[in-house]
Amino acid sequence: MKTLQILAAVIVATSLVHAENWPQWRGPNFNGTSNESGLPTTWTKETAKWAVPLPGPSGATPAVWGDNVFVTSPDAEKNLLLFCVDRKTGKVRWKKQISTGDITKGKGNMASPSPVTDGKTVWALFGNGDLAALDFDGKILWQRHLGEEYGRFSINWIYGSSPLLFDGRLYIQVLQRSPAPPDYPGLAGGSPERESYLLALNPETGKNIFKVTRSSEAKLESQESYATPTPHVGADGKAQILIVGGNCVTGHDPATGKELWRGYGLNPKDGEWMRLVPSAVSAAGLAIVAGPKKEALLAFNTEGKGDVSVSGLKWKIDDRTAPDVCTAAFSNGKLFVLNGDTKTLFCLDPKTGEKKWQGSLDTKVVFRSSPTVADGKIYMMDEKGNVFVCGTGDQFQQLAKIEMGDAEGSRAGIAVSQGQLFIRTTQALYCVGK
Repeated sequence: MKTLQILAAVIVATSLVHAENWPQWRGPNFNGTSNESGLPTTWTKETAKWAVPLPGPSGATPAVWGDNVFVTSPDAEKNLLLFCVDRKTGKVRWKKQISTGDITKGKGNMASPSPVTDGKTVWALFGNGDLAALDFDGKILWQRHLGEEYGRFSINWIYGSSPLLFDGRLYIQVLQRSPAPPDYPGLAGGSPERESYLLALNPETGKNIFKVTRSSEAKLESQESYATPTPHVGADGKAQILIVGGNCVTGHDPATGKELWRGYGLNPKDGEWMRLVPSAVSAAGLAIVAGPKKEALLAFNTEGKGDVSVSGLKWKIDDRTAPDVCTAAFSNGKLFVLNGDTKTLFCLDPKTGEKKWQGSLDTKVVFRSSPTVADGKIYMMDEKGNVFVCGTGDQFQQLAKIEMGDAEGSRAGIAVSQGQLFIRTTQALYCVGK
């Protein structure tokens, strides 16, 4: 129970004491939600509090702490930058070049991972493996080059996993293809052999706490994952780190990285080209995961050991509800699943998988960003930069549609802080709200 008490204290402190902050990709509660209230339901692009032009597109969600908003971006010279923007005024406090050599493939680039902060330090990871810790004045405290240390990331559509800061450790997952094909972006020379791994660092020094291999039975591109590690507490009260990809989900000891259990079934076709994008969701004591290409949505009990593919399976939905890209949000006992390809929003009971409602969103454009839930509203943005606001009640209700973008390719999640929304399109960062 001691681990549970520590985890509960971390989450309560983050949610209540620092409710105004959005410290990492899925927010203060690690599940796409915030306890903020008084958030806007509708607005226009012109009525935004401020807008900051950005030099390039990125799928990275902003991180917000106090009056500091952190966002990554490439520029026209292919440099990889971290910006600090004043939350009150929208002025750029500083920008720092962390790396260079941006590569674009499809609509992805090297600036896809989201930054992480704890109120004193901000960590930024890029798709070439360059990782840096900076203070709030923009001074680099330490820097590592994971691509040089362990081999350039072998990810077909460019590495996009974000770091997870949890309980005094910085977790990074690299689930990648081996051997690395010579035509993959960012690969140059060296051995083609790659190892998939979970890495935990001391966030103050950047030194390894552990690095453990994370193997799977997947083949070719199915070995690859764009997901982010997720903290979880099972019904037994023990904390775990959930890793998903390679056709399975695994639970790991947060202190050592040791694999505790694994569940297969995400990719029943055992396809060789079925990369995994959505992260696992910790909800109602279960680990909920979505298979690739709208395969099954599955929920696993997490108290077992070894292979729990059958014994640990709590429920399964295989009617193409599962999202191919968007990670679900869990709020007030409800699981909100956005299928970005069918433009459909589902509300599920996470304990049973029962569908409470579903509804179609008013767009012909796909969604690649994950939903954010706060103040009884669900905020979602399609690739064109149209923001949709829906209710969290007992039936589907689209409350508003706001055009925020210009060029197609908006993929960042919407951050929530101090009664404001932070919306990153392909061309700018907007602040909306009081």
